[in-house]
Amino acid sequence: MVTGVEFGARMITIDGKQIKLQIWDTAGQESFRSITRSYYRGAAGALLVYDITRRDTFNHLTTWLEDARQHSNSNMVIMLIGNKSDLESRREVKKEEGEAFAREHGLIFMETSAKTASNVEEAFINTAKEIYEKIQEGVFDINNEANGIKIGPQHAATNATHAGNQGGQQAGGGCC
Repeated sequence: MVTGVEFGARMITIDGKQIKLQIWDTAGQESFRSITRSYYRGAAGALLVYDITRRDTFNHLTTWLEDARQHSNSNMVIMLIGNKSDLESRREVKKEEGEAFAREHGLIFMETSAKTASNVEEAFINTAKEIYEKIQEGVFDINNEANGIKIGPQHAATNATHAGNQGGQQAGGGCC
């Protein structure tokens, strides 16, 4: 059975602590939208990804953001990613548009290239750092696994949902 969702996990270090990221790539396909919604429920973070060479993917962000906010913990960290930054000559969405959307909606913003791995690692690390800061501030109750955070014997596991990647490429960097 094909569900349109890929799973990956990787360890990163933040403040000397090993943190395991569980990454669910839901690919942002409309046909899997109801499935995608269920992944937000247990996520501490989400990466909303659009393709800078396809305006229609940027235009879908409002819908994806509404889904993420409606079906997740209100403290979930959301990062907006403009992917395919290596294809500048085919750009349809200006970087400033992505920055403005992120600012307007209180999101973190980056542009990446899954093909060249530019900023891919940084996107996951920055999202994890924001989640970690919320844990330190007590925003996330680490004893409640519904927040998408599970403390293990030597590391924390953090769920992140990677939704909206309608550009057709998986995030690179060996992470998902």
